[in-house]
Amino acid sequence: MRLRLDLSYDGTAFHGWAAQPGLRTVQGELSAALATVLRVPTVDVVCAGRTDAGVHARGQVVHVDLDEVPELEPLVRRLNGVLPLDVRVRSATEAPPYFDARFGALWRRYAYRIADRAAALDPLTRSHVLAWPRPLDERAMNAASVLLVGRHDFASFCKPREGATTIRTLEELSWERDAAGVLVGTVRADAFCHSMVRSLVGCLIAVGEGRKPVDWADEILRAAVRSSSVPVVHAHGLTLEDVGYPADDELEARTAQTMARRRPEEITG
Repeated sequence: MRLRLDLSYDGTAFHGWAAQPGLRTVQGELSAALATVLRVPTVDVVCAGRTDAGVHARGQVVHVDLDEVPELEPLVRRLNGVLPLDVRVRSATEAPPYFDARFGALWRRYAYRIADRAAALDPLTRSHVLAWPRPLDERAMNAASVLLVGRHDFASFCKPREGATTIRTLEELSWERDAAGVLVGTVRADAFCHSMVRSLVGCLIAVGEGRKPVDWADEILRAAVRSSSVPVVHAHGLTLEDVGYPADDELEARTAQTMARRRPEEITG
């Protein structure tokens, strides 16, 4: 039986999603909790997007294969009783045929939050919102964002990995202020390269400050070479909000399509 688990976590004290020897990770905590609750030696879990150290998630999705079918509501309750408080399982459901949390996803949506005004600086959200010392022009940032949307080679915004493609389809990149005045960037794509979202935000902050013109974003993109002029902003402002999947009868085709296009290590958060 394949289960789908939806979970949230505060990434502040984690060294990212992926399990690493001697380090505290979300995958490590979840796998250990499942093994404890199910009374098995080990449990492998696969996520939709492998978030980096310090990055949060409100809508992470994972799948896990089990030999026996547990009662799902008690499973959620027992997992949350074992897991640390900075990881919560929100739901557990039996996955439809061919469901794959990673390869079946159509898109991942992240939000990056910036407090660039004194009124928006809330010490209670300091672990999830980047405090920026200068005001940002969201109109200029939106104008630059339009130039980046589409299917492109995002090598200029990614940390290179040998043999991995940096071609991605950026479906949405936009900025607006919430009720508290926090500037929220919405970033949605079929998948992301390592550090891609935080590099995009770093580029757009330079435009929002007026240090760079709007078309500078397009110049950086077309160069297709990693540039030191594009900073990678802090991880704590970034949250994986949700993941989209096709209808159940389209899952098999989607998974096959994604696996043919990319290797497993190329789909990250």
